Amino acid sequence: MTDSATISAPTNPYLVLGAAILLPASGHVILGVPVRGLQFLFFMVILAWVTAKIAPADASFIGRHAGGVLIYALSILDAYKLARVRHALWVHKTRDRGDDPQGGIAPHM
Repeated sequence: MTDSATISAPTNPYLVLGAAILLPASGHVILGVPVRGLQFLFFMVILAWVTAKIAPADASFIGRHAGGVLIYALSILDAYKLARVRHALWVHKTRDRGDDPQGGIAPHM
């Protein structure tokens, strides 16, 4: 049944990357895993608060909130990786069906 149905293209990984950079957890929401994005947001806030409490008073803003910045960076990487994996799987599946999403000649085995 899946051979006759068209497989819809996943979200562009660069769109997910841009959204994740601009607004934390938005990349995960675009990908359809909002709970994962909320988990990243929760730990981002908690670790930013903890590092703000233990950082020296003369530290920069990034230094005072280093834990939150670390989780923010990890959430960007996670959303982009998830989008790239979904895109690679989609390309693989469409090539197996005989379609070539990039316009070339698909190899037939």
